[in-house]
Amino acid sequence: MTAHGTPRERPAAGAARAAVILAGVKTEDVKPEDADTVLFHTDGRTGVVTLNRPRALNALTHPMVIRIDETLAAWASDPAVQQVLIRGAGERGLCAGGDIRAIHDDAKAGNTASAGFWRDEYRLNARIARYPKPYVALMDGITMGGGVGVSAHGSVRVVTERSRVAMPETGIGFVPDVGGTYLLGRAPGHLGTHLALTGTAVGAADALLCGLADHFVPAERLPELAAALAGAPAHEVLPRYAGTPGPGELADRRGWIDRCYAADTVEEIVERLLGQGEPAAKEAAETILAKSPTALKVTLAALRRAAELGPLERVLAQEFRVSCNGLTAPDLVEGIRAQVVDKDRTPRWSPATLAEVTDADVERFFAPLGEDRELRLPPPDGLSRG
Repeated sequence: MTAHGTPRERPAAGAARAAVILAGVKTEDVKPEDADTVLFHTDGRTGVVTLNRPRALNALTHPMVIRIDETLAAWASDPAVQQVLIRGAGERGLCAGGDIRAIHDDAKAGNTASAGFWRDEYRLNARIARYPKPYVALMDGITMGGGVGVSAHGSVRVVTERSRVAMPETGIGFVPDVGGTYLLGRAPGHLGTHLALTGTAVGAADALLCGLADHFVPAERLPELAAALAGAPAHEVLPRYAGTPGPGELADRRGWIDRCYAADTVEEIVERLLGQGEPAAKEAAETILAKSPTALKVTLAALRRAAELGPLERVLAQEFRVSCNGLTAPDLVEGIRAQVVDKDRTPRWSPATLAEVTDADVERFFAPLGEDRELRLPPPDGLSRG
């Protein structure tokens, strides 16, 4: 809406089609409903982004990513927009991640559309992290994978009692991306390694503990919060709504988590977990052993390397390499097949055990893509200007 009107969602279909063409997506492949999958309006001083695929848990598609990035770029230089709010339609969650069925079909066919999607998605993640205005993310309900990417890099991250925040990629033969290895690598102690390998979803208290969120607001107060943001800056509004979440689980488990996940290899992590004599540690070991052995070893390596890379942009460039190289590995297609397509929940990983995954198998994921295929991101100062 305008600053004086009633909030109105605007698909902006023409701009979306133009952005899709620039991204290399064929115009004939753009469906009419793409215009409605993400909505934009201004409410007073706030630009509002609404992910609008509630039946698909607001999963991100390539056109959605392009339109969000294009709109954020425009709002960054618009003096009428003083802050941004992102939310999900429906009551189930902000965003469950990317459209992994599309990634499955692309990888199975040996195509490269997923690489194009990731390139634009990671650029969007970097823009959000360097956004020059307050970026308020309502991480209510399910916020996983790509949903973490469009929220947890923001400057004001709000969770509720319904929040379930996770990077569950190892369960589909993939590796945490969208800056997930950057975020988890900076969690206290080895909490991030625990979350990355197990794919565990955490609630509000644990998301705050791990640095994935900043504020807790009861879900029933989110409409009031959003309305208040129309007339005042986030830093003035939030103290009126923020509270203290119920107890989490990870703080009491820090002792064994830090001891076990400090190990150099996934095999040793599992061995330490099984030797703790703690039911929760044993459960974590069993959870890890059900994941893709290759994805587990690559994830651990990616986390450890991310800690040495510095800025988010360098970590995203590493994640882009890992993701693109993973397209040709068998576990990604198999994991999505088992969990999402056939839903038999019995993936046949290749290799099938941790012991069979060699150092060379892991290094292949970090191999250069070639000068013309690498992810090139502007330096942080360039991104901060939108």
